[in-house]
Formats: sequence, structure tokens, C-alpha cells
Amino acid sequence: MHDRDFMVPGKSVALAENGMAATSHPQATLAAIEILKAGGTAVDAAIAAVALQGVIDPHMTGIGGDCFALYAPASGPMVSYNGSGRSPRAATLDTYLAKGWTTIPDDSVHTVTVPGAVDTWCRLNREHGKLGLDRVLAPAIEAAENGFTIPPRVAHDWQLYASRVAAHADAAAQFLPGGRSPVTGDRLSNPALGATLRRIAREGRSAFYEGEVADDMVATLRALGGLHDAGDFASFACEETQPISAGYRDHQLVECPPNGQGLAALIMARLLDGFDLSDASLSEIDRIHLLAEATKEAYRQRDALVADPAAMTVSVEEVLSDASIAKMRARISLDRASQIAVADMPVHRDTVYVSVVDRDGNAMSLINSLFFAFGSGIYAKKGGVLLQNRGTGFSLAPGHPNAIGPSKRPFHTIIPALVCKDGRTVGSFGVMGGQYQATGHAHILSQVLDRGFDIQAASDQPRSFFTDGAISLETTISEDTRAGLEARGHQTRRADEPLGGCQAVWIDHERGVLWGASDHRKDGIALGY
Repeated sequence: MHDRDFMVPGKSVALAENGMAATSHPQATLAAIEILKAGGTAVDAAIAAVALQGVIDPHMTGIGGDCFALYAPASGPMVSYNGSGRSPRAATLDTYLAKGWTTIPDDSVHTVTVPGAVDTWCRLNREHGKLGLDRVLAPAIEAAENGFTIPPRVAHDWQLYASRVAAHADAAAQFLPGGRSPVTGDRLSNPALGATLRRIAREGRSAFYEGEVADDMVATLRALGGLHDAGDFASFACEETQPISAGYRDHQLVECPPNGQGLAALIMARLLDGFDLSDASLSEIDRIHLLAEATKEAYRQRDALVADPAAMTVSVEEVLSDASIAKMRARISLDRASQIAVADMPVHRDTVYVSVVDRDGNAMSLINSLFFAFGSGIYAKKGGVLLQNRGTGFSLAPGHPNAIGPSKRPFHTIIPALVCKDGRTVGSFGVMGGQYQATGHAHILSQVLDRGFDIQAASDQPRSFFTDGAISLETTISEDTRAGLEARGHQTRRADEPLGGCQAVWIDHERGVLWGASDHRKDGIALGY
């Protein structure tokens, strides 16, 4: 394992024995640890953290969004949950083609799918929790009702994306108080959201999907021309699914099945497993080049195939078969960039991911998102619900498996992950960051398993991402490396924002130690006890 250079800015990996939580916001991490100390499970703690972030990180996540979860109990099989919402029952492809659209505008009411997070939280808590929802949601309720302070990265993003809520009067009144974005150190509250969270804590999912809160969401959407009705909300239920996995070195990378992009991460793991990335003679140019080439292959498959599972025409097993992977790997040259693949998926960066392991060894990997910053920007003010725009992920190409249709789930970018070895869970991690997430999973895994970095050091490493025809490079990657990539035929650009945000907990079973990491690209921390 690489030793950290304590002369260089950075932070040490967090270590603990009884429980560990990693989030992108210090208050969320603290809330998770307090739940663990109160006797809650990893599931209880993760829900507490993301619910709180829905209040204090409102541009990133909230009860108006979706989630996916991977849960690995200390004993017994791991399970995944699909908490992604569906389009309205009245939505048909012809409706949007008649408008002359080739994509659904990201600020349109037609991008709003039924939020799936609340039902998923309630089910997770019921099936795998020990504490009641009243205790689990208490930190979020407290922050919504009594206020919270804005940290630096949240303030930066809030200002950057303020225009997404400025266009809607009700949203602007809540999120742009006094007509401006809050700055670092400002305080804000959201009593309407607090009241809704109290009702959910008391009544469960029905408090959100039926009654006054649901009626407010439907009325808000229909006033803007939406096709949603009360039945779309009342009928929603998250689904328990079977995790999918692929081998990398002597480990297994575990992902949620489609409609998320976890399949792309597994394709990348399988492709890169055919190259010796532990070879110390490999240069940074070599590593970035191989990651970019694997990204091209995996994302080409992803964009063509991944959709609502009911609409997919090719199975996960077929895509991950030896023959399929060998065909893709054969197109990767060690010293020359392949032709550029054009992606047609929307770009976004706005998600929160939480990793928690409790004292019993249960591991929870949970991701929650509004899709774009502040989602659709549409705000149902009576219930305090900012609504996602996940429907932007649908295709409007007739015949495409991901084409929008009635009560259909769109392609999703958000993916939690687990890592196993010899049948035991050894890691729970995620890399927030929209399209980057599948590449981020492959990158982090290689940094740990190939290069020997601890999970915090792995997160700290410079990142690159092939997207929109070029490799986006963080500013910590040298000009010499950039020139070397261009010499191999790559187009490059400097990233305008940090690429993704990693949170992770690694489990050292032999010594009974938990290792936690939180990305320096966000405000968060990893804490254990």
C-alpha cells in the first residue's frame, strides 16, 4: 500500500471499528454516525443522511427525486432496489414527436417522472432497519424547520445553477431568498418540506404518494401542461431486483441491474481486466488512454441497449459474455485512439451518494438524485417538493428501447456499487457525477486493486473522462500528459468542474477495521467510531 505524503495537501483515510459513514456533506455524515450510535442499522443511517441532504443540498437531491440501493447484510444474499420513477400513464412517444422535439427539454414539465425515493426509503427502513422513520428522518426535519448553514461547494453550485429555479416563481421564492443565491455561511430553512417529512415519518409512503402532498404535486405539474394524474403517484412502488456483477482481478464488482448504467461499469471492469494495470512501467498516459478506450466501448453499448428492463432487447448476460467482451477488447489499441463515438445522453452532475457499514458488518450503498441541478426547477410549494427531471434520460427515437412511453422508467445514470472477494463484501462505494459514474467506478477500482492505494488516496487521484468526443482532464493532470494523449490521436479538453465525487467504505475483515473516504472535490467527510 502507498504511504501518504504528509507534506502534500490532502486528508488521511478514516479508520474505525464499530461503524463508518461517508457522505459529501459533513452534517449528513454526522447524522449517519448518530443513528449508528443510537442502534440503527447501516440502512437507517444511510436514509437519515440522504434525507438530510435533500434539505441541505437541495440542488443535488431530495424527496422529489429517485434512488437506487445495494444492501449487503453481514450474512445472507445481497439485494438491490430500483427506486426510479415512471413516466405518466398518458405519456406516449407521439405526444412529443408531434411537438417537433428530438429530445425532451431539460426544463420541461414533461421531464418530471414520479419521484421514487420516498417509497424506497420506507421499504428499506421497514425491511432492513431497526429504528422508526420518526427517528431516522429527525435530522432532516430539524434542518428543514429550524434552518441549516450553507457550506462552500454547495454555495458554489447554488450560484452556478440558480437560473434553473429563477424561472419558476415558487421555486425562486424558496431557493433564492431576497432574489439571490445564498453564499457560504448563509442560513436557510424550508418549513413546508419539514411538515411533509413529519407526515412521512408518521404515516409512511402514503403521506407522499396520496393525499394533500400528492395532490399539490399533480396540480403543480398539470398547471404547466403535465400529463400526470393522481393514479401515477398512488400506484408507484419501488422494486426489489437481483444485483449484477463482473469479475475484476480476484474481486467482483456488483451493480444494480438496468435501467441504471451499472452495466457499463461492469463492461469496463471486464475490458480492463484484460490489461495488466498493476504494471509499474505504465505511464499516466497509458492509464488514461486505456480508460478512455474502455469508456468508448462500454458507453456505446450502454447508449444503444440500456432502458427499462421490460423494454430491453439484449440481456445483461449476453452483453457481459466472453464473446461479447472479447470483441470489444479487440478494438482497443494500446497506443492509438479509436474512432470517436458520439453519445446522445444528457450531461448532468447532480447527485448524492452515501456509504455506510454498521457494527454488525451490514453494508449499505445508496444513491439519490434530482438529475440536473435543482431537477426540473418545478416546485410544489405546499409540500415543499422540488421535482426531478429524470425524464430527460428518455430517447425520442422511434424503436429505441429507451424511447419514452406510458408508465416507463428512463435510462438512469445514478449507480451505487459494492465490491466482493471470496463471497464476502469488502467495499461499498459510489462516484457521484452523472455520465461519469460508470467510468468513475472502473477508475476507483483500478486505483485500489491495481495500484495499491487506500480508498481515500484512490479518490484523491487525478481524473479523466472521455465524453462528447474528447478526454476531459482535471487540472491536476500535466500538460505533458495531455500532449502525450493527443499524440495518440485523442482530442482533449480541461474539465470545467471536478469530475465526480467519491464516497467509500472498505472492510478489512482480518483486522476488524473499516476504512472510509470522502472526496476532496466536495464538502464531505468520512467518520467512524
